[in-house]
Amino acid sequence: MIDVHCHLNFQAFENDFTDVIKRAETAGVTKIINTGTQLSSSRCAVDLAEKFDNLYAIAGIHPHHADKVTASDSETPRHSQRSEESQKKIHNNAGNNEWITQLAKIAQHPKVIGIGEIGLDYFNYKSNGIVDPQIQKEVFLRQIEVAHKLKLPLQIHNRLAGEDVIALLKTHKNLLQDPPGMFHCFAGTKEVLRDALHLGFFIGFDGNITYKGLAPGETVDVRELAKYTPLDRIVLETDSPYLTPVPYRGQRNEPTYGIIIAQFIAGLKDISFEKLVEQTDKNVYTVFKRL
Repeated sequence: MIDVHCHLNFQAFENDFTDVIKRAETAGVTKIINTGTQLSSSRCAVDLAEKFDNLYAIAGIHPHHADKVTASDSETPRHSQRSEESQKKIHNNAGNNEWITQLAKIAQHPKVIGIGEIGLDYFNYKSNGIVDPQIQKEVFLRQIEVAHKLKLPLQIHNRLAGEDVIALLKTHKNLLQDPPGMFHCFAGTKEVLRDALHLGFFIGFDGNITYKGLAPGETVDVRELAKYTPLDRIVLETDSPYLTPVPYRGQRNEPTYGIIIAQFIAGLKDISFEKLVEQTDKNVYTVFKRL
């Protein structure tokens, strides 16, 4: 299977990423796609892709970092603590070309296969608060424009912002590729899912599909969303080191556990593991033409 979204480029793996990759290969994970959330982690994803034949990269700015696009990656001040003058400066930063130029340069590397993870996130995190939605939208749109220029698909992050994500995508449908990309770790309503599918997007599911109950703020069980999504539009991902599937929940996640996710979704779909992996791998190649 292909793990279409993980973060071996994060600090959690800095001491043993080679062992993690070997374990994944042994388990049957044939390709691993590392996704950036800032310029620094995007560069790191490219560095890993250069070292390993079965690794690829996706470059982008996560909505958590939309208000820090020209700041040092080590700076993580909460948006809610900024002065009005500082807020205006951030809006100007989001509109400048420095970070976009750097992102576009990273994304031209032959092993970068998409732009992500980008999007909107309205969940109130203790460590980050909620970045001003307008700033998030500005940074989201600028990255969609980069993807359009480079003819790359999108890898979209959405948390509690599905209606706004869909509205922005519909408004700028002329900038989307065919297919336009995928929604990472899908959550939301069936209406948002229908709209995403109608726009041509593929849908990623992760280890949280093995969890019981609803995630905070959600109204629809992710298992129901997976059942509703056609098999030929599903892709598999781990989001390592996060969202570790049961029975390893609470431990660091890694691509090896993508096999557990595949087995679980195959059970939901009442099909064989082999059929699920065969089709979802085909789907990845359909979305990411550089792979």
